[in-house]
Amino acid sequence: MTVDVKAFERILAEVIKAESGIKKVILVDRTGLTIAYTTRFSYFKVDVEGIGAIASAVYCASEEQGKSLELGELQIVTSEFEQGKIFASSCGKGILCIITDETVNIGMVRLLMKKASEQLKAILDEFLAEKPVVPLAEGEEEKELKAAFGELEKV
Repeated sequence: MTVDVKAFERILAEVIKAESGIKKVILVDRTGLTIAYTTRFSYFKVDVEGIGAIASAVYCASEEQGKSLELGELQIVTSEFEQGKIFASSCGKGILCIITDETVNIGMVRLLMKKASEQLKAILDEFLAEKPVVPLAEGEEEKELKAAFGELEKV
């Protein structure tokens, strides 16, 4: 089955349109690599990859801290600043990060995150799934190598 990568963008667009206080929505994997993002203000330059990587690290660190203290499964990490908030939550093998202004409705953001996280989880887990390596039958490896070298000789 092929993963529709546009599905990420559609879900993130739904989130950003649902609440006027949301500025950016970023989807990253657990290593911090950006998978998709959307922003309300394209003229406001921000290092989206850097923000996503930090949000992923903060979420994963908080998750470990909670495990150490036996507090159960982490729901949402919230960082509040004078001029805005950053929210992060798990969506399977990824982290959903939402950046907002200071006036955002926190309850609405939490609701949006839970809904989007569920939608993203299935798609993201398939997208990031490791495909099992199928060993070649005896003699197939040599055929594959000869074919590859044949292609190189054509160049």
